[in-house]
Amino acid sequence: MTTFPDLNHKTIALVGLMGVGKSSVGRRLATVLGMPFRDADVEVEAAAGRSIPEIFQQFGEPAFRDGERRVIARLLDEPAHVLATGGGAFVNPETRRLIKDKAISVWLKADLEVLARRVGRKDTRPLLTGRDPMEVLRQHAADRYGAYGEADIIVETGDTPHHVAVDAILRALSAYPPQMAAADAPGDAAE
Repeated sequence: MTTFPDLNHKTIALVGLMGVGKSSVGRRLATVLGMPFRDADVEVEAAAGRSIPEIFQQFGEPAFRDGERRVIARLLDEPAHVLATGGGAFVNPETRRLIKDKAISVWLKADLEVLARRVGRKDTRPLLTGRDPMEVLRQHAADRYGAYGEADIIVETGDTPHHVAVDAILRALSAYPPQMAAADAPGDAAE
């Protein structure tokens, strides 16, 4: 297996709207980089002892977002890994600050029509219950794109196979500002 030693020194946090492939692309990216993979939604469910739809139904979205923030803060203290965040996580100012401080953030971006087609196939997303996916995605884009735009890297994924998205992320990470790597290297502090 090819490893990318220059790319696996810091957590890579994938952000973006629901359906963009943060989890599925993230798993493949982690494999290519030889890094562990963490899915914030799975970790929130494990911490809460219930599914995300149950959390939303029993406690509401604010309670979910609070738990999500705490789980992501804990995950960011772990050794470097690939982290798939929930669609709303990076919108939270505290979570965004933590990700910016402790990870390289990558906004996976795709056309809303592509995302609506993908998310319309499942009924497991509480924010879509009884609503038109395209309408929800348009609103989320309006509400969230400003925050997503603060990501370190933006990768347009389009309607392509996952390996194409992984390749695009790897290219973007490889071109990521070299001063970051130099700043993280021991003994390279400015005199």
